[in-house]
Amino acid sequence: MKPLLANSDFAASLLSARLIGFVWNVSGRHQIGVILISVLLFSIGTVPLELQRRIINIATEGGPFGMIALLTIVYGVLVVGEGLTKLLLNIYRNWISESATRWLRLHIFETARCIEDHPRPGFGEGVQLSIIVAEAEPIGSFVGDSLSQSCLQIGILCAVTGYLIYLQPMMALVTMVVFVPQLVFVPIIQGAINYRVVNKTSTMRDVSEGIVAAGGAFDSDGAQQMRVSTIFSISMGIYMLKFVMNFLMNLMSQIGYIGIFALGGYFVVKGKTEIGTVVAFVSGLGKIKDPWDDLVDWYRMLKITEAKYELVRKVTDANVPVASREEAASALELPQ
Repeated sequence: MKPLLANSDFAASLLSARLIGFVWNVSGRHQIGVILISVLLFSIGTVPLELQRRIINIATEGGPFGMIALLTIVYGVLVVGEGLTKLLLNIYRNWISESATRWLRLHIFETARCIEDHPRPGFGEGVQLSIIVAEAEPIGSFVGDSLSQSCLQIGILCAVTGYLIYLQPMMALVTMVVFVPQLVFVPIIQGAINYRVVNKTSTMRDVSEGIVAAGGAFDSDGAQQMRVSTIFSISMGIYMLKFVMNFLMNLMSQIGYIGIFALGGYFVVKGKTEIGTVVAFVSGLGKIKDPWDDLVDWYRMLKITEAKYELVRKVTDANVPVASREEAASALELPQ
């Protein structure tokens, strides 16, 4: 594949109508690569839980130490291998993200070059500056995580949940119930955050336009002070909503631990399960909580990035010359 925008014959083109189309255009086959690595990771995600359960049960039953040592070594090798795989995945993801960010920034430069002789409203120097400096990076950063992150976290959730159901269905049910309320309040709170993100981005563009129009960071009429104050208020609103969401999610998780200790302790006393199973459930809830939190973060970033991408797409597509819209489709590739 040839490098992104490696030569001057690239012409500005329309961005995809939806964020997922942009993701596929700029990263294509590399998304398949990170998804395959993600599948490998969640496929082995339940093995450490089973090893923990067996080690503890052998120890409490007075089993041979040699078996404990062997399982411990296997556990250590597995943890190192899993860590190295995650390292590879993270580097690969961020390479994709940075490449997408570079493409989007150069796309703005090329769009501006195509209309330099015929400037158009809504795509002034301030808006161009805002997109290149501030708006392109969060959009590009999401590209690396766009498909692989959701695939990995959903895979881990399904694998660990299936394993816990296999061990003790009733305790697994208690563990799952605590996540149900989050399916209700997370989308509601995130919708409120997205509304504020759009307003903040639009106000930031107004600040950039004002700086360019005044020839510097001057505020002769007080308009910039009002915009900065508006940005402050919007940002504090976003923080409040974000931290309220985090508080509610953590509260639900702690309720899950309480349920495991109460029900697990009862089952152990009644001889209906082993202590190793309770330990596996405690670790398993952690194995569920982490990917669940990551999945919620991914959903949050998805909705925010969709809103930001739509703002960029509208202003750039409106200014792409008609003659340039069918050119350079092959330039939408990542470098090897």
